[in-house]
Amino acid sequence: MDELFGEVISRYSRKQALEDGVLVDVSAMAREAGIKFPVAVTCAVFEILNDTSYPGQDVKGRAWDMLFVLRLAAKSSKGSQVHFAPLFVREGSAKPRPVPMRALCGPGDDLKPVITVMLEGED
Repeated sequence: MDELFGEVISRYSRKQALEDGVLVDVSAMAREAGIKFPVAVTCAVFEILNDTSYPGQDVKGRAWDMLFVLRLAAKSSKGSQVHFAPLFVREGSAKPRPVPMRALCGPGDDLKPVITVMLEGED
C-alpha cells in the first residue's frame, strides 16, 4: 500500500481509543443483550448512559436499554450502519425522549467485526 498512497502519516487504533477513553467498551453487556461482536460507545454516548440524575436511573439499566434497542434495529437493518433512538430521561425532565444514535459495524484492529455506537452527527 505504501507504494500506491505513500507512507502512513498517522494511525489511531481502536485499542488506543479504548485506552485513552475516547471509546468505552460495553462488550460484556452487549453479549448479554445478544450482540455477538465487540461494542464500544463514544464518550458522548457514555455521558448519556452515565446521566443518572433522575431517580430510578442507573448506568447498567440505561446501557441495557440502548443495547436492546440497537439489537432490535440491527435485526431489521441491511448494511453496516444502523440508526436507532433509545428513550432516555434527560436534563431534569421526567418524560423519556428519543436520543438519535447510530451504530457502525466494521473491521477492528485485527480486521474482525466491531461495532461503534455514537450520537447522530458524531464521526
